[in-house]
Amino acid sequence: MVTPRPSDADWLAAAARLAARARPISAPNPAVGAIIVAEGKVVGRGWTQAGGRPHAEAVALAQAGEAAKGATLYCSLEPCAHRSQRGPSCASSIVEAEVGRCVFGVLDPDPRTAGEGLEILKDGGVEAEHMPCEASRASLAGYLAVRELGRPHVTLKLAMSLDGCIATASGDSQWITGEEARAHVHSRRAMSDAILVGGGTWRADQPRLDVRLPGLDDRSPQRILLTRGIPPDGVRVINAPGQIANLDGIQYLYVEGGAQTAAGFLEEDLVDRLEIYRAPILIGGGRPAIGDIGLASLGDAHRRWRMVERRQLGSDTFEAYERTR
Repeated sequence: MVTPRPSDADWLAAAARLAARARPISAPNPAVGAIIVAEGKVVGRGWTQAGGRPHAEAVALAQAGEAAKGATLYCSLEPCAHRSQRGPSCASSIVEAEVGRCVFGVLDPDPRTAGEGLEILKDGGVEAEHMPCEASRASLAGYLAVRELGRPHVTLKLAMSLDGCIATASGDSQWITGEEARAHVHSRRAMSDAILVGGGTWRADQPRLDVRLPGLDDRSPQRILLTRGIPPDGVRVINAPGQIANLDGIQYLYVEGGAQTAAGFLEEDLVDRLEIYRAPILIGGGRPAIGDIGLASLGDAHRRWRMVERRQLGSDTFEAYERTR
């Protein structure tokens, strides 16, 4: 049986997977992935490096060397059109390397590029094409949220019992989920620019809000507190969920609780992704995972969530839902 050759869509999806390696270290630049293919074989690949430079395309071109001539470059985002003090534009570098074809998954909304990268490629003799790709958009969710919505991409994390409680009636919450689920939470923190909790959670639990996984302890995000009280040292503070629009430099915001904070973000329609860790226990009469979000009837309930992932983590179940716009 002959194995079919990967399609353009397959290569774009592979580039999007590479982009995950740049998140969130590429900040303030987007996390981008790039792959160069010649005669069906990968001759170069790259992702945006720490601090935003070099860009993914530059890394892939350097790895490919002369093999890039006449090859096809796949990247998750339109190659940039603007030169900076840190190097030439990616579009001009692709032209200079005599790449034969360039396919990218998302047009860059940055006004410095916004179609100009595509034009530079075409004017330079490269067969360039924007091929809309859902995997590319997903890999750029934080960057696109900032550019298109004026705020970070928000993930709301909830760890609860089967009956939807995050603590007993007395407030005992450690630990509802097991070690595997808690380790997974730390891996998700490591993919975020900042973690946010409410003032009640901060006062009750004094959470560290860091990453405690071997080799990833340097990935601990910024800490943000939602409160109207006196801010503690070393923590950024906002007074209302809508103020996340003022959090410069943050593309991915991970909201961990508690119930009123979760309700506030949901009520203001600011949640893009729900990540739920469900433990196989019943609490009964405990504290609910989400407070009142102002619904008067079931007809007003949000029906915009679709499950995108489900897995078992030890005895706990992880489910991820994304909003449909």
